[in-house]
Amino acid sequence: MQSTEYAPPRAGRREWIGLAALALPLLLVSMDVSVLYFTVPFISRDLAPSSTEQLWIFDIYGFVLAGLLITMGGIGDRIGRRRLLLIGAVGFSAASALAAWSASAEMLIAARAILGIAGATIMPSTLALIRNMFHDERQRATAISVWTATLTAGISIGPIVSGLLLEHFWWGSVFLINLPAMVLLLAVAPALLPEYRNASAGRFDLGGAALSIAAVLLIIWGIKQIAAHGFDMTRGAVILAGLALGAVFVRRQRRHANPLLDLTLLRSRMFTGSIVASLLGTFAMVGFAIFTTQYLQLVLGMSPLKGALWSLVPSAGVAAAAPLAAGLARNGVPRARIMAAGFAAAAAGFVVLSFVPARSGLVVLLIGAGIYAAGLVVVMSTATELVVGAVPPERAGASSALTETASEFGGALGIAVLGSIGTAIYRAHLAGAPDAARETLAGAVGAGERVPGLLTAAREAFVVGLHTAAWASAALMLAAAAATMLVLRSRAGSEMPCGSAVEAS
Repeated sequence: MQSTEYAPPRAGRREWIGLAALALPLLLVSMDVSVLYFTVPFISRDLAPSSTEQLWIFDIYGFVLAGLLITMGGIGDRIGRRRLLLIGAVGFSAASALAAWSASAEMLIAARAILGIAGATIMPSTLALIRNMFHDERQRATAISVWTATLTAGISIGPIVSGLLLEHFWWGSVFLINLPAMVLLLAVAPALLPEYRNASAGRFDLGGAALSIAAVLLIIWGIKQIAAHGFDMTRGAVILAGLALGAVFVRRQRRHANPLLDLTLLRSRMFTGSIVASLLGTFAMVGFAIFTTQYLQLVLGMSPLKGALWSLVPSAGVAAAAPLAAGLARNGVPRARIMAAGFAAAAAGFVVLSFVPARSGLVVLLIGAGIYAAGLVVVMSTATELVVGAVPPERAGASSALTETASEFGGALGIAVLGSIGTAIYRAHLAGAPDAARETLAGAVGAGERVPGLLTAAREAFVVGLHTAAWASAALMLAAAAATMLVLRSRAGSEMPCGSAVEAS
């Protein structure tokens, strides 16, 4: 008897054009994480924010975005991913206009918070729609590699766009660039993007949503505060409170008839291992970015715009890495091997960075950064494809949101842990220096004119800290490569329930 296997439908021209339409809002949402880097002097001049208000102008967007991802993923599963995406586009446009013409620091903080809410509707919707549009495994891998590269590129080019706009326009222009793209999305999405929702999702769990938001916000806030100001009992207690609420959330999800997250997914080592791999990837990529940025600006003395432009050079490797990962997967290379190779490549890049000299180290820095960034993009695109492909289409919103939330945690942890390592080494090498110089390299630059030899010593101390963080990152990446080969050896989706209850229109 001849057996036939079901072949999932392949995407056509409409789906690939739809992917381009999804990439545009994702690019802008990720850009808004970093687009304010050059605007501080201009906002300070016009709005006169206090130091606390200035901190919230920067941080509120990421806090709200991270806190609402799981909730918005669950809402999208129920009301429709395309509908939620369009609602988010309208909200993002309105909030961008509000931010651009803010008349006070409080108004700008509120606008950034609304941008975070809207961004949280857009990110999981884009990834979930990819799961619904690309059923063929190989095509989906390619589409997700485009999604990952777009997300990474947005964070990288945000400062560049900001610097170029500020050369010719006022600071509000960095928000107004969102409007044309969102208007275009609203115009083309109904024709290009089919609607998907889970017809059997049931009643929305408001209590679970509140618990998830509170848990994520408390943990992220605590980690960021420790990264910025060091550990104390209050910040530690905030993180513990967030973990406790997270435990209550998990317990509620296990018992609830219509949970936001189907925790049976976590029983799959493929699913859970891929989530952890994505977290480790963003841990290293985001955590080490603070060293490369400071090296360019404070060790080599580049202007912010020049440093930002040089920081784009490693993106060339990133642009090639994601399609390479998808191509290897199409040719039958096991995902576990692809991800392990990505981690190993990242480790090699960090080893190169451990040899960056205190003077004239631009070439070494760019080579090392390009290698580790390319390796980590391979990891993150493959891990995302495994997570999204491991669940049936009706669960794609919640699983996408979980992936993105893990990435937010990874970035915050990377800044806190690697930043703390670098800071500890830096301070140990400047034991007798003035307090301002021991606090940060930027403080040493300011005090260097008054104390002979201080700036040279501070730059050398910073580079020693960079080397130590690079070796720590390399060790973590090698451990992750070994763990990936041990844990993720089974085929994607082999352990996952595959029922489907999608309503499409």
